[in-house]
Amino acid sequence: MQTRASLRGVRLSAQKGRLVADLIRCLAVDKALNVLAFSPKKGAKIIKKVLESAIANAEHNDGADIDELKVQTIYVEQGSMLKRFHASAKGRGNRINKHSCHIFITVGDEVKAKRSAAKAVANTRAAGAAANK
Repeated sequence: MQTRASLRGVRLSAQKGRLVADLIRCLAVDKALNVLAFSPKKGAKIIKKVLESAIANAEHNDGADIDELKVQTIYVEQGSMLKRFHASAKGRGNRINKHSCHIFITVGDEVKAKRSAAKAVANTRAAGAAANK
């Protein structure tokens, strides 16, 4: 079973967010929270909140066991840019781009995911065998 959580429009560049996301990809949830708690990056605090939200969603909505949860997918996409003006010499102006990003996390139980995938394969084979008869 997979549960998602997302955060859109975070004032963090996507490149800096991806550095933190790469640290916790495919880790167990408790290990991922531990890594994020001790990471000095700004994105670690933000991604930790989104991960905690995904865990709470899995527990409350799907009744999942927290000990079996694992970070299945995490990706950070570029969001819109805030364009600002900075006055410069001789009446000129320079543009300042303030980046933002969107964070998406999917957590799930690996055991249940393998079982459901095996059931799907078995159902497809059974349907194919019935169609060939």
